[in-house]
Amino acid sequence: MLFLLNDQVFKLEAAQLTPPMAARRFRGVSLAFVRRLGAELFAEQPLLQYTAPERARRLATLIASKAPNINAALFVAPGFDCDPGQVSCRFAEIGFEMMVELYQRQRAGELTNLVADRHVWRRLAA
Repeated sequence: MLFLLNDQVFKLEAAQLTPPMAARRFRGVSLAFVRRLGAELFAEQPLLQYTAPERARRLATLIASKAPNINAALFVAPGFDCDPGQVSCRFAEIGFEMMVELYQRQRAGELTNLVADRHVWRRLAA
């Protein structure tokens, strides 16, 4: 499974999404809790997908395991060490073809914040 976290595509293994130990451990965790966890992580490190890619991958895995239809998340923090309440978050479901295109662009070194924004998040003016 491919998962877009801000402007990085992570390839998640299906086995990571539902290992028995993790499934029991996180069964009671809600998507709202996962969103809050992501906000806390990005409040500390606004570029988490670059500075701590393994943590970012685990966050993506947790989001995907709680909401299998979601394959993209955007966390935007106004600065380092900000209050987690200031971090905005959006989830999305991206079509398979678009996700593959983004993954191929990333592998070619062509996936930038601007490309991800134009194709998925649409935060910037055209």
